[in-house]
Amino acid sequence: MVTTETPLEAELHRLAGSVPDPELPVLTLDELGVLRGVRVDGADKVTVQLTPTYTGCPAIEAMSADIERVLHDHGVAEVSVVTVLAPAWSTDDISDEGRRKLAEFGIAPPRPGSGPGGPVPLTLAVRCPHCGSTDTELLSRFSSTACKALRRCVACREPFDHFKEL
Repeated sequence: MVTTETPLEAELHRLAGSVPDPELPVLTLDELGVLRGVRVDGADKVTVQLTPTYTGCPAIEAMSADIERVLHDHGVAEVSVVTVLAPAWSTDDISDEGRRKLAEFGIAPPRPGSGPGGPVPLTLAVRCPHCGSTDTELLSRFSSTACKALRRCVACREPFDHFKEL
């Protein structure tokens, strides 16, 4: 989209980015890293670029509607939310604050990657968000959403969601 935002675009980006994720309401869309840009296209007309966490993610419709509502509530008459598939979203797009919030909420955040084209990390342990132990086991490859797995800590016996690395 635009490499430098105007002050108005920056404010609209802040408003759109403050929308909570419908599946993980502890995170904002900005913290999740799915908000790619905001462009003012004319008087009272704004285009927002949004990247889903995976192609076909059902939450994209709710995200779009929530962004439209927030910007309409702040006086923008025409809001167009467009889905952008490239570059694809990655768990590396989750902000440090988003990772902190996931752990605080009881969801093991995804392990940081090395970025595009870098080596694939071979860290196999998933740290329990409750007690910090790395002695955890996989219960199900899918949890409440397709982007999370269900795990259990062997040390404290508490189940928890793990946000899968993508």
